[in-house]
Amino acid sequence: MVRVTRNLLILFAFILCGTPALTFAKPNLELNNEIQKATDTFKQEVKTGDSIISSAKGYLIFPEVTKAGIGIGGEYGKGALVVDGEIKEYYSTKSASIGAQLGVQTKSMIIAFMTDEALENFEKSNGWEVGVDGSVAIAKIGAEGSIDTTSTLNKSVVAYIFGQSGLMADVSISGSKISKLES
Repeated sequence: MVRVTRNLLILFAFILCGTPALTFAKPNLELNNEIQKATDTFKQEVKTGDSIISSAKGYLIFPEVTKAGIGIGGEYGKGALVVDGEIKEYYSTKSASIGAQLGVQTKSMIIAFMTDEALENFEKSNGWEVGVDGSVAIAKIGAEGSIDTTSTLNKSVVAYIFGQSGLMADVSISGSKISKLES
């Protein structure tokens, strides 16, 4: 309950004040541990998770993305770009929305760059917006960790949402802005 309340307060600060309210950073060691746990969870929950990670040219992983809303909503999380098994850079993801929404949700997310070109385009960008700077197919993770590859086969960027908890059932990432965290 404390974690949910904390996340809700952070998100409302983001909504009301903008990004500066979220400039404090977790120590990289703590974030690195969360990234490793989320990677392990993905590999356990998704049958082909290990194969997906090993075949990606690089991937963004956000161990905890929190979304909260009461009419106006916001979403925020921190993570990293992993290339060749090593953390290359740290990133944040954030988005805002207006509409019929009420509740708090947390999820983990991996955005896999399946081609060198897609990874290179992401790395060259100065802030990357899903659906604007890159088309992202969202993989549907089904029962027992199976993945419906119908909508993701041969796509250059694929998102995987897992570990969801909370009161919202939204898996949309369209409009999410991904930005490099300053050291």
